[in-house]
Order: sequence, then structure tokens, then C-alpha cells
Amino acid sequence: MLTTDDPLLLRHQDARGVVTLTLNRPQAFNSLSEDMLAALQRECEALAGDASVRVVVLAAAGKAFCAGHDLKEMRAQPSLAYYQGLFAHCAKVMLALQALPVPVIARVHGVATAAGCQLVAMCDLAVASSNARFAVSGVNLGLFCATPSVALSRNMGRKQAFEMLVTGDFISAEEARLRGLVNRVVPLEALDAEVERLVASIVAKPRVAIAMGKDQFYRQLETGIAAAYQLAGQTMACNMMDDAALEGVQAFIEKRPPNWAAPAAE
Repeated sequence: MLTTDDPLLLRHQDARGVVTLTLNRPQAFNSLSEDMLAALQRECEALAGDASVRVVVLAAAGKAFCAGHDLKEMRAQPSLAYYQGLFAHCAKVMLALQALPVPVIARVHGVATAAGCQLVAMCDLAVASSNARFAVSGVNLGLFCATPSVALSRNMGRKQAFEMLVTGDFISAEEARLRGLVNRVVPLEALDAEVERLVASIVAKPRVAIAMGKDQFYRQLETGIAAAYQLAGQTMACNMMDDAALEGVQAFIEKRPPNWAAPAAE
């Protein structure tokens, strides 16, 4: 199913519930204009309530993945209130991606800079082509990438993140992998196949376990270790009571593949 009602953001959903969202401003390097942010927000709200969705792949059209905020749009409205509203809106979109109950995979085929690099960091997983490059380059224009720093510092070591933020220098896809910004790097011609490998592994698992696990994963990151263990234990206990987990354990005991569609044996 392909929907093109909003030309800024193309949406395709396959029979498995894998949704591909494609940023579609190639002439502007897929920069995050106000309209693009609004389109992403609407899509996140729709996806959050759709139980048929299993995985979201975030892709982009044209040469670049995303060049960050639309600087022409930003410069046209130089007021504190406007900038506060813009960055608050951006943060809402980033958090909405993380709050989705399914994994979000960034498919990065080209450059990702500033808020575009932030977008990659806020996805749960990322697969990059070997020619992709990453930077938080606002500092080169006199603007420290403060909001991207929130996501970046939660993906890589703080000294590595800070170096990117204060130099504005690009790093390669392989360096991004080594620093923890992306999971896998492959040649461009193998990018879709590598994304599909991740997707296939995820959709083979029970949706409920992935949803509970993702929610707990991010919540525990922002707590102290004792509270994190308490949250993790509660999540696992609730997960264990779900039919999918009971069936999985029973299948292991009986040395057979799990049948996720079948009710668990009492």
C-alpha cells in the first residue's frame, strides 16, 4: 500500500506491517521544514495507534538523507518565540519516534547533518551505506547543535559526541558505526537487503514483547540503576504473563519452534 497524499512524506506499508516513511524534499536535501516536521508528527500519531504496524523504516529520496533544519525558513523569522516553538516542535517529533511501540530503523543512504544526524540518532536502529556521512555542523555557522547533542550523547561516548559538536567535522559511515551511531554499514547497492535482514528478524518476534521491551529500554536509560532494575523486573514479569512468552517458553521446553499464533498451553 503506497500513500502519496502528502508529497513531503511518502508512506508505504507491506503485508507484514512494515511501514516505510520516505522524506521527500530531495531538492532541499530533505531538510526539516515546519511542514516536514508536521507531516512526521501526523504520521507518528497515526502509527502509534495502528496495531498492524510491526516496524517503521525511515528513508529519504534524492542524494541526501537529511540536511537538518531548513535554514532559509529559520532565517526568515528571526524571533526568540519562533525559534523556541520550532525547536520544541522538533523535539516533540523526535520523542514521538522513540515512543512508537515498534522499532524504527533509519535507512541512511547519504549525508545526515545537524538535525538530520539527530534524526538518525533518535531512531532505534540505523543501517548506513558506506558512502553516507554524518556531522552536527551548526557550529560552523555559529550555532551550536544543542538539540542534536541530546540524541548524539545518548548514542556514543561523550567525548566522541562533544568532538563532533565543537568541530562540526564529518565522520564516515564506518566511523559512525564504531562510535555507536549506526548499527551496520554496507555498500549502497546492498543497503535495502541489509535493512530487510533486520526487519525480517524483528517481525519474526512477538509484537507485544518488542513493544514492552522498547518502552522499558528507554525508560530505564533515564533512571538510576536501582530504579532501572525495578522497572526491568516488572516489565519482564508482565511480559512473562503474555501468551506469546508462555508459548515461547513451552516451545523451548518441548524442543519445537514456537507457534506465536497459537494460545499458550496452561
